[in-house]
Amino acid sequence: MEIWVNPARSKCRTALDDLDAAGVSYTVRRYLDDPPTRAELEDVLAALGLEPWDIARPKEATEEGLTFPREPGHRGQWLDGLATHPRAIQRPIITAAEGTAVIGRDPGSVAAAIRREAGEP
Repeated sequence: MEIWVNPARSKCRTALDDLDAAGVSYTVRRYLDDPPTRAELEDVLAALGLEPWDIARPKEATEEGLTFPREPGHRGQWLDGLATHPRAIQRPIITAAEGTAVIGRDPGSVAAAIRREAGEP
């Protein structure tokens, strides 16, 4: 399991606390210091079942100039933009070993990732 975090943000700290409390093993990725590549973003989006604009933080995306249309013809621009400006990516993102992922902004999503990691449905 890997969790993409910005440790300065409370939702990320809460997700880490929840993972610790559950006793699961995970790797922390400080995605602002170690931005995901376009290929990594594509993998995470496939696991999430989302498009790049779905994981963009609206305010930060606008501030970073990521104002492309939210349509398939602009998917590549979104991917490149998020890889270049990771601050615009929703956080935290948790990827599980079996290939699923969640955006862990709420306790239910984090709990679902923990259950999946434990092999539960």
